[in-house]
Amino acid sequence: MRRRSLGYNEGHRNRSSRKGEAAVQLVQIKRALVSVSDKTGIVEFAKALADLGVEIVSTGGTAKALTDAGLEVRSIDEITGFPEMMEGRVKTLHPVVHGGLLARRDKPEHMRQAAEHGIGMIDMVVVNLYPFEATVAREGVAEAEAIEQIDIGGPSMLRSAAKNFASVTVVTDPADYTAVLEEMQANGGATSAETRRRLALQVFARTSAYDAAILGYLEDGGAFPQDLRLRLLKVQELRYGENPHQAAAFYRDADAPAHSLARAEQLHGKELSHNNILDLDAAWTAANDFADPACVIIKHTNPCGSAIAGSLAEAYAKAYECDPVSAYGSVIAVNRPVDVAFVEELGSLFVECLVAPDFEADALERLRARKNIRLMRTGARRDHGVGRLDMRKVDGGMLVQTADAVAEERSTFRVVTKREPTHAEWEQLLFAWRIAKNVKSNAIVLAKDYAGVGIGAGQMSRVDSAEIAVKKAGAERAAGSVCASDAFMPFPDALEVVAAAGATAVIQPGGSIRDEEVIAAADAHGIAVVFTGVRHFRH
Repeated sequence: MRRRSLGYNEGHRNRSSRKGEAAVQLVQIKRALVSVSDKTGIVEFAKALADLGVEIVSTGGTAKALTDAGLEVRSIDEITGFPEMMEGRVKTLHPVVHGGLLARRDKPEHMRQAAEHGIGMIDMVVVNLYPFEATVAREGVAEAEAIEQIDIGGPSMLRSAAKNFASVTVVTDPADYTAVLEEMQANGGATSAETRRRLALQVFARTSAYDAAILGYLEDGGAFPQDLRLRLLKVQELRYGENPHQAAAFYRDADAPAHSLARAEQLHGKELSHNNILDLDAAWTAANDFADPACVIIKHTNPCGSAIAGSLAEAYAKAYECDPVSAYGSVIAVNRPVDVAFVEELGSLFVECLVAPDFEADALERLRARKNIRLMRTGARRDHGVGRLDMRKVDGGMLVQTADAVAEERSTFRVVTKREPTHAEWEQLLFAWRIAKNVKSNAIVLAKDYAGVGIGAGQMSRVDSAEIAVKKAGAERAAGSVCASDAFMPFPDALEVVAAAGATAVIQPGGSIRDEEVIAAADAHGIAVVFTGVRHFRH
């Protein structure tokens, strides 16, 4: 049975205009199908389309919103000859709709069949989808409610229109309304091939992300779903990767939380490099492990200085003293807004990057006077909480783990030596333990007065890391320090090294088959040892 025509099938409306040597294929918009869940700006957009002579076809709530605003709208059931039914589940799933979207205007047989079956062309689709992601993000949402927010007709229309972008303009993001209108107004109601292709790409990105969200919800695979889909948005291409012969780009997780590094705003300085971003991540993560004003100085993803204090300026001064040589050309993170006192303490030190929640106006002005520093503002401190996934690419696959964000309390730790740590030692042990978590294994950290004074990182044996930490600290600062080891000490040798340097207490996970030998060595030196029961390897 023939259905009512959308009203026209006449010829193809493509025309070309030349700008320099490039031909821009322009397609006139005569009819638009508008059906949106997010109605932001839709009335204004539809009015502007009508002013350009575009006929508006619409559905349900969108049609009501437009008619209430005084627009002339043809309802979808008038076009299809079928009413919207099943509580709106079925309204646009119809050959008259999809034929009008998918017909190739350059194929005579397509156009003949469209005319035979009363199918008119649809030149524009304006559709955004039911808010499935927002619905399932609400705590306690029932599955039945979530199911009803799975859009069927919307993605179908979007995909049909996007497939035929040679002739159809498809708009799924209200942020694009202005640009589309400006182009149409400049071209007598037509859009360019470049714009239609760009908008089509957005559609396929949106529908693939939408389907992935539905899959993730229904699968309910816990922390590690059977089918893990990633959606990464390119932030920028980088000059090169770890080395000049490697190409590189930086991508942001589409769901990256607020105040994460990937959402930081660069306020000053030249482009970030691949290695800058890695170091910024290490620095920002470490600085946000502390509630007190903290400064962490990073070199090659390892802290070469770290401290907490009553102010950022004081914290930086203490962190810098850990390893002034390595601080040159470093990346620095702080967990409070940067003030003038901090900038004055920083002095003329060459710093690659500085990341902070914010920058006071005077401090920012002074830092911008420096040529070779990149300034990154996150807007607030980042909560590195439980639930985040860490991923690392390996040959042919991906390792995925929960973030090392376990909540640890002193009450869960166990003193295993004859001597208990003093109150002052406990304070320094807890500080050193947080720093050790952010140092590449094997990690040994010597701390004193809430500052790292000697850090040994990434060595093949723990005793080597201990010797490096002692050497970095020097005799004066090592004396009276405490020591943190990210994993158990497999032999007494590392403990002997820090004890000989003057460390008075050690914090480590425990769990070695030679724990009793290590404890005996500690008792012999009068050192207090605390077992945490938790390891913090960072490979």
